Amino acid sequence: MRALLETHLAFCHALTPIAHAYALDADRLSEPGVTFFSARAGGMLVGVGALKRLDDSHAELKSMHTSEAVRGRGVGRAMAGHILAFAREQGYRRVSLETGTMDAFAPARALYARMGFEPCEPFGEYAPSPYNTWMTMSLDARPPGSPDASHAAAPPMDD
Repeated sequence: MRALLETHLAFCHALTPIAHAYALDADRLSEPGVTFFSARAGGMLVGVGALKRLDDSHAELKSMHTSEAVRGRGVGRAMAGHILAFAREQGYRRVSLETGTMDAFAPARALYARMGFEPCEPFGEYAPSPYNTWMTMSLDARPPGSPDASHAAAPPMDD
């Protein structure tokens, strides 16, 4: 688990100036208000992600990362769908996220847009930056062509 998280942090820090890199490390992912998720396929860890409580109705999708060996196989979509379903169950009405603006983050931005996230202004303690972009979705909304994105086919998930 730590190795995949370290890979995620190294990826983010290699592309984003440290002052604008907001990925959470293992210690911050274990703080109160953060729920950590992992995805496994065939007993192998293939993805991680987290949901951070911002307030009673708003949460943030954090530290999404899929193992390079399984990218393009739907793990990220399944993980995000699982986390969004959990957010609904917890009573959140909105989930937002921050990700990078560089080309390496384009697949993540495209995934989030397909799931129904829309660009938004910085939220919480974030400040505008050319290195970051923000997206949000109402949990009442469904992405185009999907009756409910939170129930996408998923590999086995461990919370």
